Amino acid sequence: MTTSFDCSDTDTRSAGLAAAQQAIANRQCIVLPTDTVYGIGADAFSPQAVATLLAAKGRGRSMPPPVLVPRLQTMDGLAVDVSDEARALAEAFWPGGLTLIFHAQPSLTWDLGDTKGTVALRMPDDEVALDLLALTGPMAVSSANRTGQPAAQTAAEAQAQLAESVEVYLEAGPRPAAGSEGIPSTIVDATGYQLRVVRDGAVSLEELRAVVPTVLGLDDAPAAEDAPADEDAPADPAAPEDASAAEAADSGAEAQPSRNS
Repeated sequence: MTTSFDCSDTDTRSAGLAAAQQAIANRQCIVLPTDTVYGIGADAFSPQAVATLLAAKGRGRSMPPPVLVPRLQTMDGLAVDVSDEARALAEAFWPGGLTLIFHAQPSLTWDLGDTKGTVALRMPDDEVALDLLALTGPMAVSSANRTGQPAAQTAAEAQAQLAESVEVYLEAGPRPAAGSEGIPSTIVDATGYQLRVVRDGAVSLEELRAVVPTVLGLDDAPAAEDAPADEDAPADPAAPEDASAAEAADSGAEAQPSRNS
Protein backbone atom coordinates (compact mmCIF):
# COMPACT_ATOMS: atom_id res chain seq x y z
CA MET A 1 0.00 0.00 0.00
CA THR A 2 1.42 3.37 -1.03
CA THR A 3 2.16 5.76 1.85
CA SER A 4 3.26 9.40 1.84
CA PHE A 5 5.23 11.04 4.67
CA ASP A 6 5.64 14.75 5.39
CA CYS A 7 9.37 15.14 6.08
CA SER A 8 8.96 18.71 7.27
CA ASP A 9 7.71 17.25 10.58
CA THR A 10 10.49 15.66 12.66
CA ASP A 11 8.48 12.70 13.89
CA THR A 12 6.87 12.01 10.54
CA ARG A 13 10.25 12.33 8.84
CA SER A 14 11.74 9.63 11.08
CA ALA A 15 8.83 7.35 10.32
CA GLY A 16 9.13 8.10 6.62
CA LEU A 17 12.84 7.34 6.50
CA ALA A 18 12.24 4.06 8.32
CA ALA A 19 9.44 3.13 5.93
CA ALA A 20 11.55 4.05 2.91
CA GLN A 21 14.46 2.00 4.25
CA GLN A 22 12.17 -1.01 4.65
CA ALA A 23 10.74 -0.55 1.16
CA ILE A 24 14.24 -0.47 -0.34
CA ALA A 25 15.12 -3.65 1.60
CA ASN A 26 11.97 -5.25 0.15
CA ARG A 27 13.13 -4.36 -3.41
CA GLN A 28 10.38 -1.76 -3.81
CA CYS A 29 10.61 1.78 -5.18
CA ILE A 30 10.44 5.00 -3.20
CA VAL A 31 10.28 8.68 -4.11
CA LEU A 32 12.69 11.07 -2.41
CA PRO A 33 13.66 14.74 -2.68
CA THR A 34 17.06 15.74 -4.02
CA ASP A 35 18.81 19.04 -4.53
CA THR A 36 17.35 19.31 -8.05
CA VAL A 37 14.02 17.52 -8.47
CA TYR A 38 12.31 14.50 -6.92
CA GLY A 39 13.71 11.10 -7.77
CA ILE A 40 12.43 7.55 -7.86
CA GLY A 41 14.88 5.28 -6.09
CA ALA A 42 15.55 1.56 -5.70
CA ASP A 43 18.23 -0.75 -4.33
CA ALA A 44 21.13 -0.42 -6.78
CA PHE A 45 22.20 -4.01 -6.05
CA SER A 46 18.83 -5.62 -6.81
CA PRO A 47 18.18 -6.29 -10.51
CA GLN A 48 14.51 -6.83 -9.64
CA ALA A 49 14.26 -3.43 -7.94
CA VAL A 50 16.03 -1.63 -10.80
CA ALA A 51 13.75 -3.35 -13.32
CA THR A 52 10.74 -2.16 -11.29
CA LEU A 53 12.12 1.40 -11.31
CA LEU A 54 12.59 1.37 -15.09
CA ALA A 55 9.12 -0.10 -15.61
CA ALA A 56 7.55 2.56 -13.36
CA LYS A 57 9.09 5.25 -15.57
CA GLY A 58 8.23 3.45 -18.80
CA ARG A 59 11.92 3.26 -19.66
CA GLY A 60 14.05 0.47 -21.10
CA ARG A 61 17.45 -0.96 -20.23
CA SER A 62 19.12 1.31 -22.77
CA MET A 63 18.69 4.23 -20.32
CA PRO A 64 20.04 2.89 -17.01
CA PRO A 65 19.83 5.09 -13.90
CA PRO A 66 22.79 6.68 -12.13
CA VAL A 67 23.63 5.75 -8.55
CA LEU A 68 23.46 8.14 -5.59
CA VAL A 69 25.95 7.63 -2.78
CA PRO A 70 25.90 8.82 0.85
CA ARG A 71 29.59 9.71 1.13
CA LEU A 72 32.66 10.21 -1.03
CA GLN A 73 34.36 7.06 0.26
CA THR A 74 31.60 4.92 -1.29
CA MET A 75 33.04 5.78 -4.70
CA ASP A 76 35.95 3.40 -4.19
CA GLY A 77 33.63 0.50 -3.43
CA LEU A 78 31.64 0.98 -6.64
CA ALA A 79 34.24 2.12 -9.17
CA VAL A 80 37.71 1.14 -10.35
CA ASP A 81 40.51 3.14 -11.95
CA VAL A 82 39.53 6.30 -10.09
CA SER A 83 42.14 8.85 -11.13
CA ASP A 84 43.58 11.51 -8.85
CA GLU A 85 41.91 14.13 -11.08
CA ALA A 86 38.46 12.53 -10.77
CA ARG A 87 38.90 12.18 -7.03
CA ALA A 88 39.83 15.86 -6.81
CA LEU A 89 36.59 16.83 -8.57
CA ALA A 90 34.53 14.64 -6.23
CA GLU A 91 36.24 16.16 -3.20
CA ALA A 92 35.58 19.67 -4.52
CA PHE A 93 31.97 19.32 -5.68
CA TRP A 94 30.35 16.54 -3.63
CA PRO A 95 27.77 16.82 -2.28
CA GLY A 96 26.44 18.78 -5.22
CA GLY A 97 25.70 19.00 -8.90
CA LEU A 98 28.43 16.81 -10.37
CA THR A 99 28.00 13.28 -11.74
CA LEU A 100 31.11 11.24 -12.51
CA ILE A 101 31.18 8.24 -14.85
CA PHE A 102 33.59 5.48 -13.88
CA HIS A 103 34.36 1.90 -14.80
CA ALA A 104 32.21 -0.16 -12.41
CA GLN A 105 33.73 -2.61 -9.96
CA PRO A 106 33.58 -5.90 -11.90
CA SER A 107 32.98 -7.89 -8.71
CA LEU A 108 29.62 -6.22 -8.03
CA THR A 109 26.57 -8.33 -8.84
CA TRP A 110 24.30 -5.50 -9.91
CA ASP A 111 22.42 -4.91 -13.14
CA LEU A 112 21.54 -1.28 -13.83
CA GLY A 113 20.83 -1.88 -17.52
CA ASP A 114 23.01 -1.52 -20.59
CA THR A 115 25.88 0.37 -18.95
CA LYS A 116 28.75 -1.22 -20.93
CA GLY A 117 30.59 -1.71 -17.65
CA THR A 118 30.30 1.86 -16.40
CA VAL A 119 28.48 3.53 -13.53
CA ALA A 120 27.49 7.17 -13.02
CA LEU A 121 27.88 8.31 -9.40
CA ARG A 122 26.72 11.41 -7.55
CA MET A 123 26.38 12.57 -3.96
CA PRO A 124 23.31 14.83 -3.71
CA ASP A 125 23.29 18.01 -1.64
CA ASP A 126 20.01 17.33 0.14
CA GLU A 127 19.60 16.51 3.83
CA VAL A 128 16.67 14.11 3.45
CA ALA A 129 18.33 12.28 0.56
CA LEU A 130 21.62 11.92 2.44
CA ASP A 131 19.89 10.73 5.61
CA LEU A 132 18.09 8.06 3.61
CA LEU A 133 21.22 7.02 1.72
CA ALA A 134 23.02 6.64 5.06
CA LEU A 135 20.38 4.06 5.99
CA THR A 136 20.05 2.25 2.66
CA GLY A 137 23.45 2.55 1.02
CA PRO A 138 23.78 3.37 -2.69
CA MET A 139 20.53 3.74 -4.60
CA ALA A 140 19.71 3.72 -8.27
CA VAL A 141 17.77 6.96 -8.77
CA SER A 142 16.10 8.55 -11.77
CA SER A 143 13.76 11.51 -12.05
CA ALA A 144 10.35 10.83 -10.52
CA ASN A 145 8.23 11.04 -13.64
CA ARG A 146 6.95 8.92 -16.48
CA THR A 147 9.18 9.12 -19.52
CA GLY A 148 8.14 12.08 -21.66
CA GLN A 149 6.44 13.90 -18.78
CA PRO A 150 7.76 16.81 -16.69
CA ALA A 151 10.05 15.97 -13.78
CA ALA A 152 8.20 16.11 -10.45
CA GLN A 153 9.05 19.02 -8.17
CA THR A 154 7.06 17.64 -5.22
CA ALA A 155 6.25 14.16 -4.03
CA ALA A 156 2.58 14.84 -4.79
CA GLU A 157 3.46 15.56 -8.44
CA ALA A 158 5.46 12.33 -8.54
CA GLN A 159 2.55 10.37 -7.08
CA ALA A 160 0.21 11.76 -9.73
CA GLN A 161 2.43 10.12 -12.37
CA LEU A 162 3.81 7.03 -10.65
CA ALA A 163 0.87 6.11 -8.39
CA GLU A 164 0.99 2.57 -6.92
CA SER A 165 4.29 1.67 -8.60
CA VAL A 166 6.00 3.42 -5.65
CA GLU A 167 5.67 2.12 -2.10
CA VAL A 168 6.76 5.22 -0.12
CA TYR A 169 6.68 8.91 -1.02
CA LEU A 170 8.83 11.31 1.02
CA GLU A 171 7.44 14.85 0.75
CA ALA A 172 9.85 17.66 1.69
CA GLY A 173 8.49 20.64 -0.18
CA PRO A 174 9.33 21.93 -3.67
CA ARG A 175 12.55 20.91 -5.35
CA PRO A 176 14.53 22.78 -6.28
CA ALA A 177 14.16 24.69 -3.03
CA ALA A 178 13.19 28.34 -3.17
CA GLY A 179 16.07 30.49 -4.33
CA SER A 180 17.88 27.74 -6.25
CA GLU A 181 17.75 27.17 -9.98
CA GLY A 182 17.38 23.41 -10.21
CA ILE A 183 20.00 23.03 -12.91
CA PRO A 184 20.79 19.37 -13.66
CA SER A 185 24.16 18.04 -12.67
CA THR A 186 27.21 18.39 -14.85
CA ILE A 187 28.29 14.96 -16.09
CA VAL A 188 31.99 14.21 -16.47
CA ASP A 189 33.29 11.04 -18.09
CA ALA A 190 36.21 9.80 -15.99
CA THR A 191 36.75 6.51 -17.85
CA GLY A 192 39.18 7.79 -20.49
CA TYR A 193 42.67 9.25 -20.62
CA GLN A 194 41.33 12.75 -19.94
CA LEU A 195 38.32 13.85 -17.95
CA ARG A 196 35.65 15.10 -20.34
CA VAL A 197 32.36 16.92 -19.82
CA VAL A 198 29.55 15.04 -21.57
CA ARG A 199 26.75 17.27 -20.28
CA ASP A 200 26.94 20.87 -19.11
CA GLY A 201 25.09 21.58 -15.90
CA ALA A 202 25.30 22.97 -12.39
CA VAL A 203 29.11 23.00 -12.19
CA SER A 204 30.64 25.11 -14.95
CA LEU A 205 33.66 24.10 -17.02
CA GLU A 206 35.53 27.04 -15.51
CA GLU A 207 34.85 25.73 -11.99
CA LEU A 208 35.97 22.24 -13.00
CA ARG A 209 39.18 23.60 -14.55
CA ALA A 210 39.95 25.57 -11.41
CA VAL A 211 40.41 22.16 -9.77
CA VAL A 212 41.63 20.09 -12.76
CA PRO A 213 42.91 22.36 -15.57
CA THR A 214 42.96 19.54 -18.15
CA VAL A 215 39.21 18.78 -18.09
CA LEU A 216 37.86 18.76 -21.66
CA GLY A 217 34.65 20.60 -22.52
CA LEU A 218 31.91 19.41 -24.85
CA ASP A 219 33.59 21.00 -27.87
CA ASP A 220 37.17 20.09 -27.03
CA ALA A 221 38.99 17.29 -28.82
CA PRO A 222 41.50 15.21 -26.86
CA ALA A 223 45.14 15.64 -27.81
CA ALA A 224 46.14 13.08 -30.42
CA GLU A 225 48.92 11.70 -28.26
CA ASP A 226 46.51 11.20 -25.35
CA ALA A 227 43.66 9.49 -27.17
CA PRO A 228 43.97 5.81 -28.14
CA ALA A 229 42.81 4.96 -31.66
CA ASP A 230 39.79 2.99 -30.46
CA GLU A 231 38.62 5.51 -27.88
CA ASP A 232 34.89 6.21 -28.37
CA ALA A 233 33.12 9.24 -27.01
CA PRO A 234 30.31 8.48 -24.56
CA ALA A 235 26.76 8.75 -25.77
CA ASP A 236 24.72 11.84 -24.97
CA PRO A 237 23.53 11.00 -21.44
CA ALA A 238 20.51 13.26 -21.15
CA ALA A 239 17.12 11.83 -21.90
CA PRO A 240 14.69 14.44 -23.31
CA GLU A 241 12.53 14.56 -20.20
CA ASP A 242 15.55 14.74 -17.90
CA ALA A 243 17.57 17.37 -19.73
CA SER A 244 15.93 20.41 -18.18
CA ALA A 245 16.13 19.55 -14.49
CA ALA A 246 16.10 15.86 -13.77
CA GLU A 247 19.11 14.04 -12.61
CA ALA A 248 20.23 10.76 -9.99
CA ALA A 249 22.55 10.44 -9.15
CA ASP A 250 20.72 13.77 -10.62
CA SER A 251 18.56 13.21 -7.71
CA GLY A 252 21.34 12.12 -9.82
CA ALA A 253 18.17 11.66 -11.58
CA GLU A 254 19.37 11.53 -15.13
CA ALA A 255 20.02 8.80 -17.57
CA GLN A 256 23.21 6.82 -17.06
CA PRO A 257 25.55 7.38 -19.97
CA SER A 258 27.12 4.35 -21.55
CA ARG A 259 30.38 3.86 -23.40
CA ASN A 260 30.78 1.78 -26.50
CA SER A 261 33.23 -1.05 -26.07
